[in-house]
Amino acid sequence: MMKYTNVTNIKDFIIIGFPGLLPEYYVTVSIVLLLVFLAIVVGNAFVLTVIISERTLHKPTYMIFLYLAIGDFLFGTVTLPKIIARYWWNDVTISFGACFTQMYFVHSLGASQSAILFIMSLDRFVAILFPYRYPVLFTNKVATIFCGLCWALTFIRMMGLVLHALTLPYCDQNVITQCYCDHNSITKLGCGDDVKYVKYVALANSMFSLMVPLSFIILSYFSIIVAALKISQTGKRYKLLSTCTPQIFITCLYYVPRCFVYLSDNLGFKYSVDGRIILAMTYSLIPSAVNPMIYCFQTKDIKEALLQRYRKQRINIAIK
Repeated sequence: MMKYTNVTNIKDFIIIGFPGLLPEYYVTVSIVLLLVFLAIVVGNAFVLTVIISERTLHKPTYMIFLYLAIGDFLFGTVTLPKIIARYWWNDVTISFGACFTQMYFVHSLGASQSAILFIMSLDRFVAILFPYRYPVLFTNKVATIFCGLCWALTFIRMMGLVLHALTLPYCDQNVITQCYCDHNSITKLGCGDDVKYVKYVALANSMFSLMVPLSFIILSYFSIIVAALKISQTGKRYKLLSTCTPQIFITCLYYVPRCFVYLSDNLGFKYSVDGRIILAMTYSLIPSAVNPMIYCFQTKDIKEALLQRYRKQRINIAIK
């Protein structure tokens, strides 16, 4: 039986990544992760540039997109460089403080995205069900304040989560079977009698972060769909629903994989360690990489802004 000293005596954690991955595939995996990282960084930086530079996009809906793009950009930047280095250069160690810092940003950014998705659904709810009051209720200032408050309150709340995890002593185990430092991977390495309590508090926190916004999101989009079905003219109904399509895509990308994992856990489905890590990486990173394409190809105003800019460039080139 392993004996614990009940005092934190480790200075570094070791990030394993995918424990079943053979060494001959390390370079391939690192290249795939690098491509995902570039897609996240370049795609979201492009969206940020377009929204900031185009005055026609300075509207509440696109202010919310702006915050989502910032969150996706930061999440990819926080999580991927270390795991890429792990497989490219076999850089497996991360300091104790850096690991907890990464955990803080992983959970803060993830939870804040959930809250921003709620603001996005509220924006569409007011725009469609109260169209005449929308310009007064949802201004750029209001959207920015709401999104800023979501970020501020979430980052403050997650500070408590990290400090709670720091109360645990970390004795002899320092191997993290995950691609980045998260609360579950770190606290399972803790020792002492308080580990279960810390995990229980974290589970309650994550359920609050996910399920409370999701409940309001479902209610909002359900109300929008009911309102659309009451419209007799097919063209108007289609136009109304099409204004929500990008938001619904983005919301589904964020929530559906997470809900699938939580439901499958409760229903008794078992995954291999590698399978669970792949699922976590998929629902954490794929939305961040795909969202910019949804913004650009499913959002009418952004498509028009990009087309106008393209036409202007062609005219300028022709004149020169």
